[in-house]
Amino acid sequence: MRSLGLNNHKPYLLVLPALIFFSLFVLYGIGTVFAESLNLSLNTGSSIVKYYIELAEKPGFWSGLILSLQVSAAATLLSIIIGVYLARQFYRRVPDSIWHALAWLPMLIPHFAAGYLAVLLLSQSGWFSGLLAQVTLIQETSRFPVLVNDKNGLGIIVTYLWKEIPFVLLMSMPVYRRMDWRYEDVVRTLGGGQWQVFKTVEWPALLPVLVETGIILFAFIFSAFELPYLLGVTYPKMISVMAYQWFYEGSWSNRPLAMALMTVSTVMVLIVAVVLLGLIQGKRYRMMRGR
Repeated sequence: MRSLGLNNHKPYLLVLPALIFFSLFVLYGIGTVFAESLNLSLNTGSSIVKYYIELAEKPGFWSGLILSLQVSAAATLLSIIIGVYLARQFYRRVPDSIWHALAWLPMLIPHFAAGYLAVLLLSQSGWFSGLLAQVTLIQETSRFPVLVNDKNGLGIIVTYLWKEIPFVLLMSMPVYRRMDWRYEDVVRTLGGGQWQVFKTVEWPALLPVLVETGIILFAFIFSAFELPYLLGVTYPKMISVMAYQWFYEGSWSNRPLAMALMTVSTVMVLIVAVVLLGLIQGKRYRMMRGR
């Protein structure tokens, strides 16, 4: 009976080290930032949400928040779409694992190095613009599209695609290796094409992994600092750059705003994660019920 009880609690014991680590570092950090943003308000004798109200009224906050959401959502969705397509092609047409390893090489390059590469290659004075000017496809380098330091964050998105598509490949390839491809034969026997095979056989297996991958990518891109700092513009700034500058480069009076901004960004990422995980759990429940 004792061994049976131990087996019942074994899954919880296995995840206990991860939960301890998460509680000590992640939750403690989030709680400290939130408490500091409130304590600083309490120490001044003003409203407990004073700095959150100031944050909402701060020039550039809403435009920076919208830009951060647009860049994060676009880079995440495009990385998943392109990554799944490449994973599908790799599994079917490039079975050699050496080529898979080469596709994962961009993950070894730090993000700040990828940002400098983007400046060297994609700016109007970069390598691609010079090459196009030499072959007379453009008259001068100033006619090259503005992909770096543009207000829409195109250079940031392109650089994140180069970095994060290999991550989607890494997460998707094991799913393809575990699939039961006998279901594909059934779909094709019934007259289904490529789309029906993907929708019926591949998508149900990919969806949980892609949702988790999307949450990881969105949270990372939304809060990352290096690429927005290197490839962004002075206005609008992504909120990660805004928080960094308020905390380290601005006056002491901006530090409470930086903590409030970090709290808001963390809450937004948690809301996205909870909503997406709730949707996928609901879908899993309906699949188990045969709906």
